[in-house]
Amino acid sequence: MTRWLWIAALAAIAIVGIVFGLRDQPTPVETAAVRMGPLRVTVEEEGKTRLRSRYTISAPVSGFLRRLPWKAGDAVRSGQVITTLAPVGTTPLDPRARDQSEARVKAAQAAFDVTEARVRMAQEQVRVAQVDLDYWQRQAEREQKLNATGDIAAERLDSTRTQLRRAEANLSSAQRAVETAHRETEAARAEVAAARATLRPSGARAPAGSESVSVTAPASGRVIRVIQESEGVVAPGAPLIEIGDANAIEVQVEVLSPDAVQIKPATPVLFTGWGGAAPLEGRVRVIEPGGFTKVSALGVEEQRVRVIADITSPEAQWKSLGDGYRVEASFVLWEGANVLQVPANALFRFDSGWAVFVIEEGKARRRKVEVGHRTGLAAEIVSGLKAGEMVVAHPDETVEDGKSVKAS
Repeated sequence: MTRWLWIAALAAIAIVGIVFGLRDQPTPVETAAVRMGPLRVTVEEEGKTRLRSRYTISAPVSGFLRRLPWKAGDAVRSGQVITTLAPVGTTPLDPRARDQSEARVKAAQAAFDVTEARVRMAQEQVRVAQVDLDYWQRQAEREQKLNATGDIAAERLDSTRTQLRRAEANLSSAQRAVETAHRETEAARAEVAAARATLRPSGARAPAGSESVSVTAPASGRVIRVIQESEGVVAPGAPLIEIGDANAIEVQVEVLSPDAVQIKPATPVLFTGWGGAAPLEGRVRVIEPGGFTKVSALGVEEQRVRVIADITSPEAQWKSLGDGYRVEASFVLWEGANVLQVPANALFRFDSGWAVFVIEEGKARRRKVEVGHRTGLAAEIVSGLKAGEMVVAHPDETVEDGKSVKAS
């Protein structure tokens, strides 16, 4: 009898084990609650601050730049002299160039001597013409008196007057020749001076008293960067120093072109990760109309657009920010204060729409829902759910409609 009792007990245990093993076991799942709360749809990107008005002061002409005394952060006033450009000293001459210059000086000096000789010859011609004119003037006066008394014929007086006019013309021509010779002499003297200038001693600095050009600040502000600090020769247009208004700061953010389409002027922006304790508020001012291609850190080409935003928080909160500082920008595209929402990982595609698994009496029930605004973490539920219901988060292929589930 005892043996049959043991056999019956073992059989009952086996039957219970088989029934328990064949029973549908609940699938462990992660759950999340449908809740009411604030929801904000944002586009998040990294940006950097920059000065709204930046001035790069360049050299207007070539010249010798003396060492700049300015340092980053120094205050400058509009119209203040930043530096002066002195004329560049003469260039050193090699032996061949020096021989050529000396020969040019000798040639110019010879030409000058020739023109001086011409001046002397022209002056002698003037004196000769003046003597000749004096003679014919006296001769004309005497013959005019004799003609009046009838002692000489009128034809002789006419001939004398012709000679007088010829003498006047010769004197005028000789005087003009003197003037021409003087001008040629001045030109020759200038050629001599120019030729001798090439033989002046060379040097990096211009001589004292040379004319200098002042470079002034176009606006008031602070020095941002000194580009050319050491003294030396600079070319026209060479950048020297950058200045700007440190209190007029804007933020430049490069966003993907699909995100840029959703951003509008006056869109609110929150700036975080800038080093301060609290986020800063801002507004979008400009969305640039042109995009550009940028290679991401993963080597993917992306089309991006620059968005410029102004900081609207009080200046006392962000006065420590400077040019080129990193910030994290969140563009607020939409937000609601009391929105029915579920975690975004609870949604899945079903019948060209969205659905979730709702836990009802320990079973997963598939339910179609209408989704509104979405973020990376949450989604607005327009219809299909109620606050307080539990849904399956991260549903996989083990979760099916009507399957028993339990929270893990």
